[in-house]
Amino acid sequence: MALLGRIFVIFFAFMVASLATGIAIAIALLGPEWPALHGDPAARGGFWVLAMFGSSLTGATGILPLFLVIVLAESLNLRSLLFYVVAGIIIMLLGYYGTGFGVEESIDQAGPFSRETELAAAVGAVFGFVYWAIAGRKAGAWRRATVPPPHSSS
Repeated sequence: MALLGRIFVIFFAFMVASLATGIAIAIALLGPEWPALHGDPAARGGFWVLAMFGSSLTGATGILPLFLVIVLAESLNLRSLLFYVVAGIIIMLLGYYGTGFGVEESIDQAGPFSRETELAAAVGAVFGFVYWAIAGRKAGAWRRATVPPPHSSS
């Protein structure tokens, strides 16, 4: 029964983390136009459409690698925030380059990474943090024995 509850928590955490990632993508892409979103209902609708698109894209590209990370974390009782943030960054960067978005990046940027690569890493960190906050900090806790300690007979 504890395993079934844990699976539900993992699924819920994945959905909320995907939603948070989509919102982070929308904020990052529409950040310069943020003041215009307050007065125009169509612009606010566009923000939420972009957020939902980012959420679905994040969920679709990250589900299989995330499944492997979840199995690893649950089996080894990995509960570190750093583990989940780094795993989220790696999964998002692999998804970004694996889907072909990062193939033709311009070389004329100021730093060593393009803005899109930095955005993929940042939303991966958001994904990892939100997932850790909901499900990752209790990884492997469902396997603990619920048997009470033996009574001493002295």
